[in-house]
Amino acid sequence: MSLYRDEAVVLRTWKLGEADRILVLYTRARGKVRAVAKGVRKTKSKFGARLEPTGHVALQLYEGRELDIVTQAETLDNFGPLRDDLDRLTRATSMLEAVDAVAEDRHPDPPLYAMLVGALRTLAARDHPLVVPGFFLKLLAHEGISPRVDACAVCDVEEPLVAFDLGEGGLLCPEHRRGAGVSPEAVELLQLVLGGRLGEALNQPAGEAAFEVEGIATRAMEHHLERRLRSDQLLPHTS
Repeated sequence: MSLYRDEAVVLRTWKLGEADRILVLYTRARGKVRAVAKGVRKTKSKFGARLEPTGHVALQLYEGRELDIVTQAETLDNFGPLRDDLDRLTRATSMLEAVDAVAEDRHPDPPLYAMLVGALRTLAARDHPLVVPGFFLKLLAHEGISPRVDACAVCDVEEPLVAFDLGEGGLLCPEHRRGAGVSPEAVELLQLVLGGRLGEALNQPAGEAAFEVEGIATRAMEHHLERRLRSDQLLPHTS
């Protein structure tokens, strides 16, 4: 077995035997990796607490036939605000779940890794309702299937845009209106996020439009995954 080092975000875990834990990691250099951390559930484990979902760690592993073996783990980002706030942790978990669902085993994607780490850092720093939907929309764009928000998905008219429909692929004008209605403020936020101006969107007050975008982004993500996000079912929704 070869020894290697990498950085990773812990996507999910489950118990193995009496003291071990299986991890699904999203690594910077190797993509999604499945590994076992031996003895981490023992009270004397040196790095068990570091290998929980949302953990951002530097690892040393042995490459195995099916599961790699974690031998060292050092914390890179603690993300204390995520772990101390159940609502924020649930929102973070929805991002982990989405990455776990779209990522392929051992298929490196450094931009996706950087996007996930950046989103977790942002959510830890500020609990804005646009952080998670912004991540979902950028993840869909990264996958090459983001909804169209710059003009009507049917006729290319740029304004007004008054509705959103996944079947048509994005925002729609009054003539082709179907699906759910969308406020002008939500249209502006969608255009900021998918226009590469997420930071500007996050600097705006968290009003009703942000929750509209949250609903749109979640539906778009679930449509792509062809299933409900398990973590999203635990979130409180205002719309």
